[in-house]
Amino acid sequence: MVQQIRRAVLSTHLNIAEGCSRKSEAERKRFFEVSRGSVIEVDTALDIACELGYKSSDELQSLGFHLVSTFKQLSGLIG
Repeated sequence: MVQQIRRAVLSTHLNIAEGCSRKSEAERKRFFEVSRGSVIEVDTALDIACELGYKSSDELQSLGFHLVSTFKQLSGLIG
């Protein structure tokens, strides 16, 4: 699970970077959409970690706040 979270976090960053390099608005939006999907993947993995008792919701609350913020920012970029 840790490896999957790491891959999704890396995917988030890399897709934002690649999207920013695209000249076409449609291409940019597509990379931002993929990045937003990776944010959802991280959030889901952390929910599963809580359900399995690896971490408590309180321990992940701050991280959840950052995930929501990132999701909202990406949604703004997508328009």
